[in-house]
Amino acid sequence: MSERDLRCLILGILDDGWDGLSAAGRAALAASRVVVGARRTLDLVAPHLAADVELRDMDGALGKTPEWVRAALADRLPVAVLATGDPLCHGIARFLIDRLGAENVDVLPAPSTIQLACARLKKPWQDAAIRSCHGADAGEWRDGATPEHGLYAIVRAVDEHARVAAFTSPANSPDRIARALLAAGYRDEIRISVAARLCLPDEEIVADLTLADAATREFPSPNIVVVDRLAAPAPRAVFGFDDGDFVQRQPEKGLITKLEARAVSLAKLALRADSVVWDIGAGSGSVGLEASRLAHFGHVWAIEKNAADAANARENARRLQATNYTLAEGRAPDGLDAWPDPDAVFIGGSGGELASLIGLCLERLRPGGRLVMNFVTIENLATATAALGMAGADWDVTMLSAARSQPILDMHRLAAQNPVWIVTARKSFPAAESKDE
Repeated sequence: MSERDLRCLILGILDDGWDGLSAAGRAALAASRVVVGARRTLDLVAPHLAADVELRDMDGALGKTPEWVRAALADRLPVAVLATGDPLCHGIARFLIDRLGAENVDVLPAPSTIQLACARLKKPWQDAAIRSCHGADAGEWRDGATPEHGLYAIVRAVDEHARVAAFTSPANSPDRIARALLAAGYRDEIRISVAARLCLPDEEIVADLTLADAATREFPSPNIVVVDRLAAPAPRAVFGFDDGDFVQRQPEKGLITKLEARAVSLAKLALRADSVVWDIGAGSGSVGLEASRLAHFGHVWAIEKNAADAANARENARRLQATNYTLAEGRAPDGLDAWPDPDAVFIGGSGGELASLIGLCLERLRPGGRLVMNFVTIENLATATAALGMAGADWDVTMLSAARSQPILDMHRLAAQNPVWIVTARKSFPAAESKDE
Protein backbone atom coordinates (compact mmCIF):
# COMPACT_ATOMS: atom_id res chain seq x y z
CA MET A 1 0.00 0.00 0.00
CA SER A 2 1.45 3.36 -0.96
CA GLU A 3 1.72 6.25 1.51
CA ARG A 4 -0.93 8.06 -0.48
CA ASP A 5 -3.35 5.14 -0.10
CA LEU A 6 -2.84 4.54 3.65
CA ARG A 7 -6.24 4.38 5.33
CA CYS A 8 -7.83 2.84 8.39
CA LEU A 9 -9.35 -0.58 7.75
CA ILE A 10 -12.58 -1.36 9.60
CA LEU A 11 -12.72 -5.15 9.49
CA GLY A 12 -15.79 -7.21 10.26
CA ILE A 13 -15.19 -10.38 12.24
CA LEU A 14 -17.42 -13.05 13.78
CA ASP A 15 -16.90 -15.27 16.79
CA ASP A 16 -15.28 -17.97 14.66
CA GLY A 17 -12.35 -15.56 14.55
CA TRP A 18 -9.43 -15.97 12.16
CA ASP A 19 -10.91 -19.04 10.47
CA GLY A 20 -14.01 -17.11 9.43
CA LEU A 21 -12.11 -14.22 7.81
CA SER A 22 -11.76 -14.05 4.05
CA ALA A 23 -8.32 -14.29 2.48
CA ALA A 24 -8.41 -10.52 1.88
CA GLY A 25 -9.35 -9.92 5.52
CA ARG A 26 -6.51 -12.10 6.81
CA ALA A 27 -3.96 -10.45 4.53
CA ALA A 28 -5.04 -6.93 5.51
CA LEU A 29 -5.04 -7.78 9.20
CA ALA A 30 -1.64 -9.47 8.99
CA ALA A 31 -0.25 -6.32 7.35
CA SER A 32 -1.53 -4.05 10.12
CA ARG A 33 0.86 -2.69 12.71
CA VAL A 34 -1.86 -1.35 15.04
CA VAL A 35 -5.06 -3.32 15.71
CA VAL A 36 -7.91 -1.82 17.72
CA GLY A 37 -10.86 -3.80 19.02
CA ALA A 38 -12.86 -5.05 21.96
CA ARG A 39 -10.83 -7.41 24.11
CA ARG A 40 -12.98 -10.33 22.97
CA THR A 41 -12.19 -9.73 19.29
CA LEU A 42 -8.52 -8.96 19.93
CA ASP A 43 -8.17 -12.33 21.65
CA LEU A 44 -9.59 -14.03 18.55
CA VAL A 45 -6.83 -12.73 16.26
CA ALA A 46 -3.84 -12.11 18.54
CA PRO A 47 -2.30 -15.60 18.09
CA HIS A 48 -2.16 -15.01 14.32
CA LEU A 49 -0.44 -11.61 14.44
CA ALA A 50 3.24 -10.73 14.65
CA ALA A 51 4.62 -10.16 18.13
CA ASP A 52 5.36 -6.49 17.43
CA VAL A 53 1.77 -5.59 16.46
CA GLU A 54 0.31 -3.06 18.88
CA LEU A 55 -3.08 -4.16 20.26
CA ARG A 56 -5.43 -1.47 21.58
CA ASP A 57 -8.37 -2.53 23.75
CA MET A 58 -11.29 -0.17 23.17
CA ASP A 59 -13.57 -1.61 25.87
CA GLY A 60 -14.71 1.45 27.79
CA ALA A 61 -12.57 3.66 25.55
CA LEU A 62 -14.61 3.96 22.35
CA GLY A 63 -14.18 7.73 22.31
CA LYS A 64 -10.40 7.36 22.12
CA THR A 65 -10.49 5.15 19.03
CA PRO A 66 -10.42 7.99 16.44
CA GLU A 67 -7.44 9.50 18.26
CA TRP A 68 -5.58 6.17 18.17
CA VAL A 69 -6.31 5.77 14.47
CA ARG A 70 -5.14 9.31 13.63
CA ALA A 71 -1.91 8.74 15.56
CA ALA A 72 -1.20 5.50 13.71
CA LEU A 73 -1.88 7.05 10.31
CA ALA A 74 0.29 10.05 11.20
CA ASP A 75 3.12 7.62 11.94
CA ARG A 76 2.46 5.84 8.61
CA LEU A 77 1.41 2.65 10.40
CA PRO A 78 -1.27 0.46 8.82
CA VAL A 79 -4.16 0.33 11.33
CA ALA A 80 -7.20 -1.96 11.56
CA VAL A 81 -10.27 -1.64 13.76
CA LEU A 82 -12.16 -4.86 14.47
CA ALA A 83 -15.96 -4.83 14.55
CA THR A 84 -18.51 -7.59 14.96
CA GLY A 85 -20.23 -8.63 11.72
CA ASP A 86 -21.02 -5.79 9.34
CA PRO A 87 -19.51 -2.59 10.77
CA LEU A 88 -22.02 -0.48 8.82
CA CYS A 89 -25.08 -2.18 10.36
CA HIS A 90 -25.41 -0.67 13.85
CA GLY A 91 -21.64 -0.99 14.15
CA ILE A 92 -18.63 1.23 14.71
CA ALA A 93 -18.08 2.22 11.07
CA ARG A 94 -20.50 5.16 11.09
CA PHE A 95 -18.89 6.55 14.24
CA LEU A 96 -15.39 6.36 12.76
CA ILE A 97 -16.38 7.66 9.31
CA ASP A 98 -18.05 10.68 10.92
CA ARG A 99 -14.88 11.49 12.84
CA LEU A 100 -12.15 10.42 10.43
CA GLY A 101 -13.78 11.15 7.08
CA ALA A 102 -14.85 8.58 4.52
CA GLU A 103 -11.72 9.21 2.47
CA ASN A 104 -9.58 7.92 5.36
CA VAL A 105 -11.47 4.67 5.91
CA ASP A 106 -11.97 1.33 4.15
CA VAL A 107 -14.65 -1.14 5.29
CA LEU A 108 -14.39 -4.91 4.81
CA PRO A 109 -17.51 -6.46 6.36
CA ALA A 110 -18.29 -9.94 7.55
CA PRO A 111 -21.87 -11.16 7.35
CA SER A 112 -24.07 -9.30 9.79
CA THR A 113 -25.14 -11.34 12.80
CA ILE A 114 -28.69 -10.39 11.78
CA GLN A 115 -28.06 -12.11 8.45
CA LEU A 116 -26.61 -15.17 10.17
CA ALA A 117 -29.50 -15.37 12.64
CA CYS A 118 -32.06 -15.29 9.83
CA ALA A 119 -30.08 -17.93 7.94
CA ARG A 120 -30.11 -20.23 10.97
CA LEU A 121 -33.85 -19.64 11.39
CA LYS A 122 -34.58 -20.02 7.64
CA LYS A 123 -36.36 -16.65 7.69
CA PRO A 124 -35.96 -14.20 4.77
CA TRP A 125 -34.74 -10.85 6.01
CA GLN A 126 -34.98 -8.58 2.97
CA ASP A 127 -38.17 -6.96 4.29
CA ALA A 128 -37.27 -7.06 7.98
CA ALA A 129 -36.88 -3.87 9.97
CA ILE A 130 -33.46 -3.84 11.66
CA ARG A 131 -33.23 -2.20 15.07
CA SER A 132 -30.85 -2.21 18.01
CA CYS A 133 -31.08 -2.00 21.78
CA HIS A 134 -27.39 -2.78 22.17
CA GLY A 135 -26.73 -0.01 24.64
CA ALA A 136 -27.20 1.04 28.23
CA ASP A 137 -29.67 -0.79 30.45
CA ALA A 138 -33.06 0.53 29.33
CA GLY A 139 -35.06 -0.78 32.26
CA GLU A 140 -38.41 -2.49 31.90
CA TRP A 141 -40.94 -1.05 29.45
CA ARG A 142 -43.70 1.07 30.95
CA ASP A 143 -46.88 2.64 29.60
CA GLY A 144 -46.17 6.00 28.04
CA ALA A 145 -42.46 5.33 27.53
CA THR A 146 -40.79 8.07 25.51
CA PRO A 147 -38.36 7.80 22.59
CA GLU A 148 -35.45 7.93 25.04
CA HIS A 149 -36.28 4.43 26.28
CA GLY A 150 -33.84 1.88 24.92
CA LEU A 151 -36.58 -0.49 23.71
CA TYR A 152 -38.68 2.22 22.05
CA ALA A 153 -37.36 1.66 18.53
CA ILE A 154 -38.08 -2.07 18.70
CA VAL A 155 -41.58 -1.73 20.15
CA ARG A 156 -42.50 0.88 17.54
CA ALA A 157 -41.02 -1.21 14.71
CA VAL A 158 -43.21 -4.18 15.68
CA ASP A 159 -46.22 -1.92 15.14
CA GLU A 160 -45.02 -1.04 11.64
CA HIS A 161 -43.45 -4.25 10.30
CA ALA A 162 -44.30 -7.94 10.03
CA ARG A 163 -40.71 -8.91 10.89
CA VAL A 164 -38.23 -7.08 13.12
CA ALA A 165 -34.65 -8.24 13.68
CA ALA A 166 -32.80 -6.67 16.59
CA PHE A 167 -29.37 -6.52 18.16
CA THR A 168 -29.61 -6.98 21.93
CA SER A 169 -27.40 -6.58 24.97
CA PRO A 170 -27.08 -8.54 28.23
CA ALA A 171 -29.44 -6.11 29.99
CA ASN A 172 -31.78 -5.42 27.08
CA SER A 173 -32.33 -9.11 26.55
CA PRO A 174 -34.88 -11.20 24.62
CA ASP A 175 -36.97 -11.83 27.73
CA ARG A 176 -37.14 -8.09 28.44
CA ILE A 177 -38.18 -7.41 24.84
CA ALA A 178 -40.92 -10.02 25.18
CA ARG A 179 -42.18 -8.39 28.39
CA ALA A 180 -42.17 -5.00 26.66
CA LEU A 181 -44.33 -6.31 23.84
CA LEU A 182 -46.72 -7.89 26.33
CA ALA A 183 -46.96 -4.57 28.15
CA ALA A 184 -47.67 -2.86 24.82
CA GLY A 185 -50.70 -5.08 24.31
CA TYR A 186 -49.38 -7.79 21.99
CA ARG A 187 -50.30 -11.41 22.63
CA ASP A 188 -50.53 -14.60 20.54
CA GLU A 189 -50.14 -12.78 17.23
CA ILE A 190 -46.41 -12.37 17.95
CA ARG A 191 -43.59 -14.92 17.98
CA ILE A 192 -40.00 -14.38 19.12
CA SER A 193 -36.96 -16.30 17.88
CA VAL A 194 -33.49 -16.07 19.43
CA ALA A 195 -30.13 -16.91 17.87
CA ALA A 196 -27.50 -17.01 20.61
CA ARG A 197 -23.70 -17.32 20.55
CA LEU A 198 -23.51 -17.48 16.77
CA CYS A 199 -20.44 -19.22 15.32
CA LEU A 200 -19.42 -20.63 18.72
CA PRO A 201 -19.44 -24.33 19.64
CA ASP A 202 -22.39 -23.81 22.00
CA GLU A 203 -24.48 -21.88 19.49
CA GLU A 204 -28.18 -22.04 20.43
CA ILE A 205 -31.17 -21.38 18.16
CA VAL A 206 -34.72 -21.16 19.57
CA ALA A 207 -37.51 -20.48 17.10
CA ASP A 208 -41.03 -19.05 17.34
CA LEU A 209 -41.61 -18.74 21.07
CA THR A 210 -44.76 -17.11 22.36
CA LEU A 211 -44.27 -13.82 24.19
CA ALA A 212 -45.38 -15.42 27.45
CA ASP A 213 -42.77 -18.18 27.06
CA ALA A 214 -39.93 -15.89 26.02
CA ALA A 215 -40.71 -13.42 28.81
CA THR A 216 -39.74 -15.95 31.49
CA ARG A 217 -36.67 -17.54 29.87
CA GLU A 218 -33.01 -16.71 30.15
CA PHE A 219 -30.95 -16.79 26.96
CA PRO A 220 -27.17 -17.05 26.47
CA SER A 221 -25.35 -13.92 25.31
CA PRO A 222 -24.60 -12.53 22.84
CA ASN A 223 -27.81 -13.02 20.91
CA ILE A 224 -30.05 -11.72 18.15
CA VAL A 225 -33.85 -11.47 18.36
CA VAL A 226 -36.26 -11.88 15.44
CA VAL A 227 -39.86 -10.83 16.09
CA ASP A 228 -42.58 -12.06 13.72
CA ARG A 229 -46.21 -11.03 13.51
CA LEU A 230 -48.14 -14.14 12.46
CA ALA A 231 -51.08 -12.31 10.91
CA ALA A 232 -51.74 -8.81 9.68
CA PRO A 233 -53.46 -6.65 12.29
CA ALA A 234 -57.19 -6.17 11.89
CA PRO A 235 -57.89 -3.37 9.42
CA ARG A 236 -58.21 -0.12 11.31
CA ALA A 237 -58.50 3.45 10.12
CA VAL A 238 -55.56 5.78 10.53
CA PHE A 239 -57.94 8.44 11.76
CA GLY A 240 -61.64 9.20 11.57
CA PHE A 241 -62.77 7.11 14.53
CA ASP A 242 -66.35 7.43 15.70
CA ASP A 243 -66.84 9.20 19.00
CA GLY A 244 -68.18 5.96 20.45
CA ASP A 245 -64.88 4.21 19.69
CA PHE A 246 -63.31 6.10 22.60
CA VAL A 247 -63.91 5.36 26.26
CA GLN A 248 -65.24 8.59 27.78
CA ARG A 249 -67.04 9.90 30.80
CA GLN A 250 -70.70 8.93 30.99
CA PRO A 251 -73.33 10.29 30.64
CA GLU A 252 -72.24 12.39 27.66
CA LYS A 253 -70.43 15.08 29.60
CA GLY A 254 -66.97 13.76 29.01
CA LEU A 255 -64.24 15.78 27.41
CA ILE A 256 -64.14 14.50 23.85
CA THR A 257 -63.62 16.49 20.68
CA LYS A 258 -66.36 15.34 18.32
CA LEU A 259 -65.40 13.61 15.08
CA GLU A 260 -66.17 16.57 12.80
CA ALA A 261 -64.14 19.06 14.86
CA ARG A 262 -61.44 16.45 15.42
CA ALA A 263 -60.99 15.86 11.70
CA VAL A 264 -60.69 19.56 10.89
CA SER A 265 -58.38 20.17 13.85
CA LEU A 266 -56.07 17.34 12.81
CA ALA A 267 -55.98 18.74 9.28
CA LYS A 268 -55.11 22.17 10.68
CA LEU A 269 -52.24 20.68 12.69
CA ALA A 270 -50.59 19.73 9.35
CA LEU A 271 -48.82 16.73 10.84
CA ARG A 272 -45.88 14.95 9.27
CA ALA A 273 -45.12 11.28 9.82
CA ASP A 274 -42.37 12.26 12.30
CA SER A 275 -44.08 15.18 14.05
CA VAL A 276 -43.63 15.86 17.74
CA VAL A 277 -47.09 16.75 19.08
CA TRP A 278 -48.40 18.27 22.31
CA ASP A 279 -52.01 17.64 23.37
CA ILE A 280 -52.94 20.00 26.22
CA GLY A 281 -56.20 19.21 27.98
CA ALA A 282 -56.33 15.73 26.48
CA GLY A 283 -59.74 14.73 27.84
CA SER A 284 -60.41 11.21 26.56
CA GLY A 285 -57.32 11.46 24.34
CA SER A 286 -59.19 11.41 21.03
CA VAL A 287 -57.20 14.13 19.26
CA GLY A 288 -53.81 13.10 20.61
CA LEU A 289 -54.35 9.43 19.88
CA GLU A 290 -55.45 10.04 16.31
CA ALA A 291 -52.45 12.37 15.97
CA SER A 292 -50.21 9.51 17.16
CA ARG A 293 -51.48 7.39 14.27
CA LEU A 294 -50.84 10.12 11.71
CA ALA A 295 -47.42 10.92 13.20
CA HIS A 296 -46.53 7.24 13.46
CA PHE A 297 -42.78 7.93 13.33
CA GLY A 298 -43.19 10.79 15.80
CA HIS A 299 -44.48 11.01 19.36
CA VAL A 300 -47.38 12.63 21.21
CA TRP A 301 -47.03 14.15 24.68
CA ALA A 302 -50.41 14.73 26.35
CA ILE A 303 -51.55 16.20 29.67
CA GLU A 304 -54.92 16.02 31.42
CA LYS A 305 -55.79 17.37 34.88
CA ASN A 306 -58.94 15.33 35.51
CA ALA A 307 -58.09 11.90 36.93
CA ALA A 308 -61.15 10.16 35.44
CA ASP A 309 -60.50 11.54 31.97
CA ALA A 310 -56.80 10.68 32.23
CA ALA A 311 -57.73 7.10 33.09
CA ASN A 312 -59.99 6.95 30.04
CA ALA A 313 -57.22 8.33 27.82
CA ARG A 314 -54.84 5.64 29.08
CA GLU A 315 -57.41 2.96 28.34
CA ASN A 316 -57.95 4.36 24.85
CA ALA A 317 -54.18 4.35 24.28
CA ARG A 318 -54.03 0.71 25.39
CA ARG A 319 -56.84 -0.28 23.04
CA LEU A 320 -55.12 1.44 20.11
CA GLN A 321 -51.68 0.06 21.11
CA ALA A 322 -50.45 3.65 20.92
CA THR A 323 -46.84 3.10 21.98
CA ASN A 324 -45.82 6.56 20.72
CA TYR A 325 -48.12 8.34 23.20
CA THR A 326 -47.16 9.63 26.65
CA LEU A 327 -49.83 10.96 29.01
CA ALA A 328 -49.10 13.04 32.11
CA GLU A 329 -51.75 13.65 34.73
CA GLY A 330 -51.59 17.26 35.88
CA ARG A 331 -52.38 20.88 35.08
CA ALA A 332 -50.52 22.58 32.25
CA PRO A 333 -48.05 24.21 32.10
CA ASP A 334 -46.61 22.03 34.89
CA GLY A 335 -44.11 19.62 33.39
CA LEU A 336 -44.14 21.04 29.86
CA ASP A 337 -40.58 22.31 30.31
CA ALA A 338 -39.41 18.67 30.22
CA TRP A 339 -41.11 17.97 26.89
CA PRO A 340 -39.25 18.35 23.58
CA ASP A 341 -40.11 21.35 21.41
CA PRO A 342 -43.21 20.50 19.36
CA ASP A 343 -44.03 20.64 15.67
CA ALA A 344 -47.72 20.91 16.51
CA VAL A 345 -49.77 21.76 19.59
CA PHE A 346 -53.46 21.13 20.21
CA ILE A 347 -55.18 22.89 23.10
CA GLY A 348 -58.53 21.37 23.95
CA GLY A 349 -58.62 22.63 27.54
CA SER A 350 -56.56 25.18 29.41
CA GLY A 351 -57.64 25.06 33.05
CA GLY A 352 -57.87 28.85 33.19
CA GLU A 353 -54.30 29.33 31.92
CA LEU A 354 -55.17 29.98 28.28
CA ALA A 355 -53.29 33.24 27.64
CA SER A 356 -50.07 32.06 29.30
CA LEU A 357 -50.29 28.68 27.56
CA ILE A 358 -50.60 30.36 24.17
CA GLY A 359 -47.47 32.41 24.87
CA LEU A 360 -45.57 29.34 26.02
CA CYS A 361 -46.63 27.23 23.03
CA LEU A 362 -45.75 29.93 20.51
CA GLU A 363 -42.33 30.27 22.13
CA ARG A 364 -41.66 26.52 22.11
CA LEU A 365 -43.08 25.70 18.67
CA ARG A 366 -40.50 24.78 16.08
CA PRO A 367 -40.34 26.95 12.95
CA GLY A 368 -43.22 26.12 10.63
CA GLY A 369 -45.19 24.61 13.52
CA ARG A 370 -48.93 24.93 14.15
CA LEU A 371 -50.93 25.75 17.28
CA VAL A 372 -54.57 24.66 17.01
CA MET A 373 -57.23 25.42 19.63
CA ASN A 374 -60.90 24.51 19.94
CA PHE A 375 -63.41 26.77 21.71
CA VAL A 376 -67.14 26.60 22.32
CA THR A 377 -67.39 29.85 24.34
CA ILE A 378 -67.09 33.41 23.07
CA GLU A 379 -65.05 34.40 26.10
CA ASN A 380 -62.27 31.85 25.47
CA LEU A 381 -62.24 32.75 21.79
CA ALA A 382 -61.75 36.40 22.71
CA THR A 383 -58.97 35.54 25.16
CA ALA A 384 -57.19 33.45 22.53
CA THR A 385 -57.37 35.98 19.71
CA ALA A 386 -56.24 38.76 22.04
CA ALA A 387 -53.24 36.70 23.20
CA LEU A 388 -52.33 35.81 19.61
CA GLY A 389 -52.61 39.46 18.62
CA MET A 390 -50.35 40.55 21.48
CA ALA A 391 -47.82 37.93 20.37
CA GLY A 392 -47.92 39.13 16.75
CA ALA A 393 -48.85 35.63 15.60
CA ASP A 394 -50.21 34.72 12.18
CA TRP A 395 -53.63 33.24 12.95
CA ASP A 396 -57.09 32.49 11.56
CA VAL A 397 -60.42 31.20 12.87
CA THR A 398 -62.76 28.63 11.37
CA MET A 399 -66.27 28.27 12.80
CA LEU A 400 -67.48 24.74 12.33
CA SER A 401 -71.21 24.07 12.49
CA ALA A 402 -72.17 20.45 11.99
CA ALA A 403 -75.41 18.51 12.23
CA ARG A 404 -75.94 14.77 12.47
CA SER A 405 -78.92 12.77 11.32
CA GLN A 406 -81.25 11.37 13.96
CA PRO A 407 -84.25 9.09 13.47
CA ILE A 408 -87.70 10.57 13.86
CA LEU A 409 -90.47 8.01 13.48
CA ASP A 410 -89.68 6.27 10.15
CA MET A 411 -87.65 9.22 8.85
CA HIS A 412 -84.58 11.21 9.81
CA ARG A 413 -83.91 14.78 10.84
CA LEU A 414 -80.70 16.76 11.39
CA ALA A 415 -79.73 17.61 14.96
CA ALA A 416 -77.25 20.47 15.26
CA GLN A 417 -74.11 20.13 17.33
CA ASN A 418 -72.68 23.05 19.25
CA PRO A 419 -70.67 25.34 16.96
CA VAL A 420 -66.90 25.09 17.49
CA TRP A 421 -64.35 27.80 16.77
CA ILE A 422 -61.09 26.30 15.52
CA VAL A 423 -58.24 28.75 15.93
CA THR A 424 -54.99 28.07 14.06
CA ALA A 425 -51.72 29.94 14.62
CA ARG A 426 -48.58 29.38 12.59
CA LYS A 427 -44.98 29.91 13.59
CA SER A 428 -43.03 31.30 10.67
CA PHE A 429 -39.60 30.18 9.57
CA PRO A 430 -36.73 32.59 10.31
CA ALA A 431 -36.04 34.81 7.33
CA ALA A 432 -32.90 32.88 6.36
CA GLU A 433 -34.87 29.62 6.31
CA SER A 434 -37.93 30.91 4.47
CA LYS A 435 -39.32 28.40 2.00
CA ASP A 436 -39.59 31.19 -0.57
CA GLU A 437 -35.80 31.62 -0.66
